[in-house]
Order: sequence, then structure tokens, then C-alpha cells
Amino acid sequence: MTDTLAIALAQINPTVGDIDGNVGRILSARAEAAGQGAELVIAGELCVSGYPPEDLVLKRAFLKVIETAVDKLAGVTADGGPGLLIGAPWRDGGRSRGLDRGNDDERLYNATLLLDGGDITAIRFKHELPNYGVFDEKRIFTPGPLPGPVAFRGVRLGVMICEDMWTPDVAECLVESGAEILVVINGSPFETDKPDDRLSPAVARVTETGLPLAYVNLIGGQDELVFDGASFVLGADKKYKAKAAAWKEDLLTTFWKRDRDAWTCDETPIPPGIAEEEAIYQAMVLGLRDYVGKNGFPGVLIGLSGGIDSALSAAVAVDALGPERVHLVAMPSPFTSDESIEDAEEISRLLGCRLDSIAINPAMDAFDDMLAEIFTGHTPDTTEENIQARARGMTLMALSNKFGYMVLSTGNKSEMSVGYATLYGDMCGGYSVLKDVYKTMVFQLCRWRNASKDGAVMPDRVITKPPSAELKPDQTDQDTLPPYDELDAILTCLIEHEMSLDDIAAKGHDIETAEKVWHMLDQAEYKRRQGPPGVKITRRAFGRDRRYPLTNRFTGKV
Repeated sequence: MTDTLAIALAQINPTVGDIDGNVGRILSARAEAAGQGAELVIAGELCVSGYPPEDLVLKRAFLKVIETAVDKLAGVTADGGPGLLIGAPWRDGGRSRGLDRGNDDERLYNATLLLDGGDITAIRFKHELPNYGVFDEKRIFTPGPLPGPVAFRGVRLGVMICEDMWTPDVAECLVESGAEILVVINGSPFETDKPDDRLSPAVARVTETGLPLAYVNLIGGQDELVFDGASFVLGADKKYKAKAAAWKEDLLTTFWKRDRDAWTCDETPIPPGIAEEEAIYQAMVLGLRDYVGKNGFPGVLIGLSGGIDSALSAAVAVDALGPERVHLVAMPSPFTSDESIEDAEEISRLLGCRLDSIAINPAMDAFDDMLAEIFTGHTPDTTEENIQARARGMTLMALSNKFGYMVLSTGNKSEMSVGYATLYGDMCGGYSVLKDVYKTMVFQLCRWRNASKDGAVMPDRVITKPPSAELKPDQTDQDTLPPYDELDAILTCLIEHEMSLDDIAAKGHDIETAEKVWHMLDQAEYKRRQGPPGVKITRRAFGRDRRYPLTNRFTGKV
């Protein structure tokens, strides 16, 4: 039995499928932790494979590489340094159990493995598999039995994997079978209010068991998900004892003492919380940085209109990648105002980015001539407006093909909700940082960013002028849409809360407006299916969080 233990919380940024790279990050964290006197290094959920690996885990070759990598990590611990508690997909206990992995009946688990003294000394499987929102682990993993604690150098650790903490059963089983410290390895993606949502079940488990709890989260972007870190330790008194940084890789070494039969963690300074706007902005920055970096793009291209959405997208891109990797392109038409041209120039100056101007008038004229005969007798309408948007999209894609930069689309969640966007036009792109950000939040983020210590990134006029697509004379968004504060409130009721029209009206909204928005939301489903991926910010992001049929005649009326 020991009376002290030094535990390092290794908040690392793995990449799905990059097994060698992920192992390298784990080993680097272990080496740093050893220098700080750590005896155990804990990393996040499925950190060896990257999280979420999705259907990659159905490939036997992928699992074999992971098992070899875990053997390598176990072998490293023969040096007498820190042990490792890591997450990985694992088949029937894996190689160390000598099973026939060619058997079609073999089972695959989301596992945590304790490595020490050159061997795999314990394996535990995730019991509670999430099957909602972005999570569909029941498709690929088998739920493990309720676990008992694992023994590490005289201490009994009650190990849980992410969702295991959200219900009382696993923690109850662990404390009843002798656990002394609860440890939770996580792949918990960011969304607004998520920090409080994590703390609540953690406090509940500490309250129920009377045990302290160490919570280790991942950091980084993976496709549409962003992991914000913010790993922490709660004492048995339910108070923070230590907390890692949010939004960056971090190694937090904590020092524990046994006092009679209870373990306490020495307190460390707790980083202050941050405002909602800053958290959302950091999520967009990290999501874009990792999507571009992990996929090997040299930089991004952005169509800069002089409007607020493209201005915010450009600011995020510069903060994520640096100005030298952000290429801005203005594409004026006869309907582009002088103000928009001036604002685009000022945005590029403030951001320090290259700005090229490519007028789309020749493309508009060419399409007018090409279609004149077949359009005879038809007055101009949204067809001609969409041609402008598609000319811009084609221009950006030509530049992308020529120079290798990824096009960053700039549409926000309000527009994508109601279909106020053009397929193969302004929806064109490889990624979108505003995809899950409502227009009202776009305004808030721009004001926050302009007031930040890093300085203004756009003229105030960009924030205050009426939003417009500028596809015809004197056009504003409110010609077609309700005011954004009203629109976003109704969309939040429909998307985030699945409210009925009567319930929305009971909140004070005009029922005819709510019905119109409901109809636009459903009608735009086919557009959203063809849009680029983007950073998940809210609890109900478009995509796997919200799956609606393309063909849908339900009107909301009962």
C-alpha cells in the first residue's frame, strides 16, 4: 500500500487513424510527466486510434495496428517510469488474451488499458454506450460488463469511460468493489453549456460515492467535432482541486495523499472561466485549424463580400492559420455597393491578408447571352441572382484547383436553416466555421472579437449595416426573412427544442411567421445535405445531431 500518488492528466490532440502520431503524443506526454515526478499518466478516450474512429474500427487491419501500438506502449513502461492509462478500440481483450481474432463472433469494445512494468496489467470496457446525437457507438462496440477497480501500485482506481460517468451504475459498482479514486477518460466534444453539463454528473458521482474524481478530456478538432480539454480534478468535497487549460494541449500533474482511508489531491490554481462568445470563437478557430492541418491543406480561400459573415469567417481563419495562409477574394458585381468594396479592403488590411478582386460582370454577361433565347418572355427573378452566386462559387473553385487552397464557405446557421443560400454558389466550399452559428450570435462574436486584446478585425460599419446578399438593387435580407432576432428565436424553438407551433406561439411569436419558418426549415433539408461540414457549436447541429427526411409533408399542424 502507498500513501502518495502523482497522476498526470495528459490532455492530448490525437488524429483519427494516425496511430504512430498518437503514440508519439502519448510518449511525449509521458516523458514530460516523468520529469514532473508523475507515476501515472492518463490520456483520453480512444486516444490511440483517435476519436471518434467511426467505421474505421470495422477494419481488422486497423485494429491490428492499434494492438501492435499498445504492445509498444506497454513495453516502454518496463523502464520503471510512469504507468499509462490509455483508451483504444479492443477486440475480446486483444492480443494479450491470445484469442483467435479471425472468429466472426469476436467482440469489439471501447476500452481503457492500464500499462505498467512492461505489460498490459488491466483492461476495462465501456459499459454505457451513447447512441444519440453525434454518437452511435452501439453500431460498432459491444457494451462491457459493470467494471471493478484496477490496481495500480497499491491504489485501487475506479476507471470509467466518458458516458459511464453520466449515470450512477458504474460508479456505484466501483465504490462497492473497493475503488479509492474515480478516474474518467473522455472524448467529450464542445457545445454551448457543455462545461456545466460535465460538471453536474461529475459532482453527482462524487456525492454518491464519497470519492474524489479525475476527469481527462481530449483536445482538438475532428471533422465537425471540437474537443475543448478543460480536464479537472474534483475532491471528495465536490470542489475543484485542479483544472487544465481549455482549448490547448496541456499536461497537468497532480499530487495525491492518503489520509487514513481517503485520498486528497493538492490544490493548484484554477484557470478562470471564459465568456460564451470567447468559447464559441475558440471552438471555430480550433476546429478550422485542425481540419486544415490534419487534412494537409496549405491554406484557405474566402470570398470576401464586405459583409459580416465573410468578415467573421476571415477573422477566424487568420486567427487559426495566420494571414499568410488566408487568401481573400472580392468578386464584385454591378449590384455591389461602394461601401462593400471599401469594407472588404479595410478588412483585408486589418487582417494583413492578400486580397484579390475579380469582377463577375463578364460571367453574368456570358450567361445572359447564353440563356437569352431560352429565357425569352420570362422576367428576371432569383434565377439571375443565383447565377451571380454560382459565378462566384465557380471562381473560387477555379482558384482552389489551381493553387490547392480549400474554399471556406461563409453561410451561418440562420441562413442554412431556411435555405437562404445558393447550392453550388455561396454554399460552395470544403468547410464552414459558421455552419452552427446563428446570425444573432454572428453579431455578438464580431463585437467581441473587435473588442478583444488582439485588436479590431473589421470596420464597425460591417456590424451595423443591414445584411444584404447584394444580388439586386437595394436588397436586404429582411426583404425575404423575418428580423434575425425573431427568426433565430423561432429557429431555436424548432431546432434545439422541437417545439410545436402552438408552443412557439405561446412564447409570444406570431404563429403565421412561425409556420412560415417551419416550412422553410423543412424545404431546405435537401440543400443542407449537400453543404460542407462545419464546426459543431450547439446541441442540435445540422447533420448527425438532427436527421430529417428530405421528403416530408408534415406541416406542424395538428
